[in-house]
Order: sequence, then structure tokens, then C-alpha cells
Amino acid sequence: QVPPVESGGGLVQAGGSLRLSCAASGRTFRDRAMGWIRQAPGKEREFVAAISRSGDNRYYADFVKGRFTISRDNAQDTVYLQMNNLKPGDTAVYYCAENRSWGALAASSFVSWGQGTQVTVSS
Repeated sequence: QVPPVESGGGLVQAGGSLRLSCAASGRTFRDRAMGWIRQAPGKEREFVAAISRSGDNRYYADFVKGRFTISRDNAQDTVYLQMNNLKPGDTAVYYCAENRSWGALAASSFVSWGQGTQVTVSS
């Protein structure tokens, strides 16, 4: 399966916003639950958000609730992560991947990872 391609990362000041995109291809996109995972320097990968195949259900890590929103456009085969009120602690490489087992939110439950996009938040 072709890995997804993330984009939209960059450098932003604390309190700012970014919108990440994940363009997927291969097996029918609407058949796949998707998610975002991040990895900060020197730390393990951690779950950020996930969205069901239809987009009706979502999960969020506690540290992003109220600030980040995951969405998808099945017509465009794309998943988004809107990030508002960014904090320096959000600095990480953000990856898009398939949540093969819906509801299993450990990073190890995600497959077919993209190459990641760097998000850097300055104080």
C-alpha cells in the first residue's frame, strides 16, 4: 500500500495555528480509519487524534482536546488536522497513518505511515 503524504507543517509562534493535510491513496480511502501521531525529539511516538471511516467518530489525546480538530474529506482522499492555540510542547514531527483497529490508540496500532511533517512552535 502506498504510504500517505503529509503537508502543512512549519514554524509558528505560540498561540498560532496550522492545518496539516494527509493525502492518501491506494486501497479505498473511505474504508480506512485514519489518525495523527507525533514524535518529539528524544521521545516516543504518541497518539494525537483519530477519525472513523465515515468521519462520524473521533478520538483525541487529552493534551489536544479543545485545541485540535481532525476531519476528513472522503471525496478528496484527505485527512486534516486543524491545530489552534499551539504550544511549544506541540513541537514534533506529525505523522498520518491508518488506524487498522478502530479504537486501539497506541502508536503501534497504526500502520502505513507517511514521512511526517515538522511542526515547530516557538515561545
